[in-house]
Amino acid sequence: MFLLPSPSSSYLMKHQSHNALWFRGLPYGSGKLIRHIRCAKRTGKQRYPSEKKRLRTKQKELLSDSKEKSKFEGTWRLFKLAVPLDQDPGKDSLHVSDALLQQIATVLKFPVASLLPPEAFTIVRKSFDARKKLKEPKFVHTVDMDVQKLISLEPRCWDFISRLEPKVGLVERLHDERDFGDLASIIHDSKENKVALKGENGHSIFSTEFYKNQATRKPNIAVVGSGPSGLFAALVLAELGADVTLIERGQPVEKRGRDIGALVVRRILELESNFCFGEGGAGTWSDGKLVTRIGRNSGSVLAVMRTLVHFGAPKQILIDGKPHLGTDRLVPLLRNFRQHLQNLGVTIKFGTRVDDLVIKDRHVLGVMVSESADKLHLTSQKMEYDGVILAVGHSARDIYEVLLSHNVELIPKDFAVGLRIEHPQELINSIQYAELASEVCHGRGKIPVADYKVANYIDKEDFNDVSDSGVTNRSCYSFCMCPGGQVVLTSTSPSEICINGMSFSRRASKWANAALVVTVTTKDFEALNYYGPLAGVKFQREFEKRAAMMGGGNFTVPVQTVTDFLENKLSVTRIYLQ
Repeated sequence: MFLLPSPSSSYLMKHQSHNALWFRGLPYGSGKLIRHIRCAKRTGKQRYPSEKKRLRTKQKELLSDSKEKSKFEGTWRLFKLAVPLDQDPGKDSLHVSDALLQQIATVLKFPVASLLPPEAFTIVRKSFDARKKLKEPKFVHTVDMDVQKLISLEPRCWDFISRLEPKVGLVERLHDERDFGDLASIIHDSKENKVALKGENGHSIFSTEFYKNQATRKPNIAVVGSGPSGLFAALVLAELGADVTLIERGQPVEKRGRDIGALVVRRILELESNFCFGEGGAGTWSDGKLVTRIGRNSGSVLAVMRTLVHFGAPKQILIDGKPHLGTDRLVPLLRNFRQHLQNLGVTIKFGTRVDDLVIKDRHVLGVMVSESADKLHLTSQKMEYDGVILAVGHSARDIYEVLLSHNVELIPKDFAVGLRIEHPQELINSIQYAELASEVCHGRGKIPVADYKVANYIDKEDFNDVSDSGVTNRSCYSFCMCPGGQVVLTSTSPSEICINGMSFSRRASKWANAALVVTVTTKDFEALNYYGPLAGVKFQREFEKRAAMMGGGNFTVPVQTVTDFLENKLSVTRIYLQ
């Protein structure tokens, strides 16, 4: 039996003004017991003076050691922070979750994860790992830790940071303290502070001398091609103050979209405005993958990514392990990019084809251009520039011929050719995720739409017969895998068939496709009597013409089931096409 003071008791009246913890109840035996709890607010200092004094003393000791002092400056990067699928908010979440804080606390050996301030941490990479060798699927994170912000928000982290030691691939200090924003911001800061713009290797990209000689004439530069390289070249040059003309043989995305629709629906090919030619380049209507093997989290790559975000790309691309835009997001992004260039004074000439270079005494003085619709070059005119940047892409084969005619040294290289293989996306989900396949939900679920990568090296023991070229070993591998995508026609000539794959941002299609390719070398070109720097281009055209003939013309793509292909026979059964 126990008794609690009532609200009218002198005890309550004495302590109520101090927000003390109090209870109210009826005496035992009344048949009913009521309990009210009021919790006092914590007021005054947040920790005992002795604790604060100990922290200050510890801080002074650590800061007196220059080696230890560096630990409390700048940013640490934490790798391989794995959060189980059932504890993670999913692929589309960018915030630092409680489960991720727990993993961070484990690395720091901090006892109470909930006390760590999420604001001090930034996710820089997030990928889904569902490999079968794992006990459970996980989201794997790379996180940047702002030490100064962490300590200012939670001073008790001092002791734990002081004991933190670098471990390659797990815990590393970022020695390059530059905050890479988008390209325009980087250039603006350099101009405002009159400092040289340098790359990650320390080499100067642009000298401070430019800012000291504003009275001199601005350089007049032509950029040929409005794919990614051309757009970014025009952006940097214009931001630095050059007079830039962007020359594109194709059309802006609005007109280009209609031309592509005519090709897909009515099989009408516009030679200068199609899946390959036009604003944004070949990538505009072929997926928008942002794949790099030069350092996913390097400053230069992040600068490009943040520039895309500045023009409308989702922030998710800054974090995703396999960033992807999708055609539907690329079109409005390119409109914004174009508007920004025009605001900078860039002259954009769509529907303008470069027919030749103006060269004198081994110096490029300009270009000869004509309207893209002018097949006879009757509208050809000369345009003079201080410099010309060729960013024409792989499909501008006529430009390669122009370069060769001016004795520009061209070096052939090995490349890969092949075909597209297509499967139901649910099949790929089931193979890769097993019982988790239902979590995909056509791109709207917690986990990403499944993809794959395959590769095989074929040596002479695996060959049933040797090809005409005499090559006895090749690499066969998948390339440009498009989950939840579709196959598209990328021909630039009515007598040739070339295809590619693409996906929209959600990757919600019922179909997956990928290129299966093999390497080819100069020996393969020579087997068809193709020689010289452009032998590989002739090789491409030969097989694209063969594909067109096999399809029967009118841009019909030849199709075969995998089983028939492996058995080397024609497919006579009905094939369901998308």
